[in-house]
Amino acid sequence: MERRDFIKNSAITAAGITILPSGSLFASSDSSKVRLGYIGVGARGMSHISEGTLRDDVEIVAICDTQERSLKNCQAFIAKKGKPKPTEYTGSTDAYKKLLERKDIDAVIIATPWQFHKDQAIDAMKAGKYVGCEVIAGLTVQDHWDIVNTSEKTGMPYMTLENVCYRRDVMAALNMVRQGVFGELIHLEGGYQHNLRNVLFNNGKDYYGGGVEFGPNALSEAQWRTQFNIDQDGDLYPTHGAGPVMQYANINRGNRFTNLVSFSSKARGLAAYVEDLSPGHPNAKINYKNGDVTTTMINCANGETVMLSHDTHLPRPYSIGFRVQGTDGIWMDVNKSIYIEKNSKGNDKWEPVKEWFEKYDHPLWKKYEKEAVGAGHGGMDWFVFNGFIQAVKQKKQTPIDVYDSVTMSVIVPLSTKSLKEGNMPQKFPDFTKGKWKERKNVFALDDSGF
Repeated sequence: MERRDFIKNSAITAAGITILPSGSLFASSDSSKVRLGYIGVGARGMSHISEGTLRDDVEIVAICDTQERSLKNCQAFIAKKGKPKPTEYTGSTDAYKKLLERKDIDAVIIATPWQFHKDQAIDAMKAGKYVGCEVIAGLTVQDHWDIVNTSEKTGMPYMTLENVCYRRDVMAALNMVRQGVFGELIHLEGGYQHNLRNVLFNNGKDYYGGGVEFGPNALSEAQWRTQFNIDQDGDLYPTHGAGPVMQYANINRGNRFTNLVSFSSKARGLAAYVEDLSPGHPNAKINYKNGDVTTTMINCANGETVMLSHDTHLPRPYSIGFRVQGTDGIWMDVNKSIYIEKNSKGNDKWEPVKEWFEKYDHPLWKKYEKEAVGAGHGGMDWFVFNGFIQAVKQKKQTPIDVYDSVTMSVIVPLSTKSLKEGNMPQKFPDFTKGKWKERKNVFALDDSGF
């Protein structure tokens, strides 16, 4: 690193100022257009490709994947949208490094299997690229520290692309929290409660379901994600719940997670699913370590409690399981119900949340509804992608920064360790190194990059 850059970055860290890139980040002269490289263009990567092709301020310069099928599908989709053909990088798991050598790429979108995220993100930041990465950030606590340290050293922002932070009801509830409708917050809940059995197993021909194969005989996430459920017991996907909860509770911005403890049920769901579809199949005899329902409790510095649930192996309708509870009322998303004391229609009686959320619909959703409607996952994919792109265009910090990103992600190794140690509490790392006491919340307070 150049001495002047070292001094600049050291001063930023000492002052506790948010990480910002240098003014010389962009290789292109047209900063109104963001030139993207995509690392991983499978099912989730294609969602981000789709968002990129809808924008005039994005140019998809390069794509990288180890699988020919994914590259072929991606190129066909881009051609159908009438966009220029991006350069392909493939041949090995290190092929992305050639993509990062390009000077005409401003930022990368990483949507590869979890085990590759940390190294790819660190290499990208060292190459001077903004990083937008799918969950999760890393597999170990040290992985998360490595990402933070690299972002601080290089000055390059890292953003976990957690789309549920932008879900319409989630943002309406955030608006209500900030206006004091729930009173002082006491307890929060969230999680990932979603039947993923047809994601973890397929027939090798279709992305979802149709069979009970995983690994080399399967397609898409079943090629790699299922193995985590075989090898590891823990909350493997905490960010859908933790990301929004962090905004409600001002985590890393006047508040922080201090410690957690996890509990896990027995694991029966995946083996039962395989046995039901294909009696006697070897995959029904595997000892799946990941409990069917994992529950994690977290303490906050300001006295709130948080409960997260990972429940993906059993038959159940989709739900994040949000609960926002304060001294004046409560919202729960499972039954779309709310109760605000002295303001609800009946005493101690649930009422539908619809009218409340229409009244407190977040200003960003009101303003950008037309752009978001029709995008992936009910519009929230547009918001999270737009937030990242706007940050790159304006050469500013991302709306979900590196500290937020690793905080919601590090729950994976912490919960795993808690379970290994017989439900022992685990101290939560302070990735901000004390700066959380002075940092102010910026998420979705205006539309300057969200």
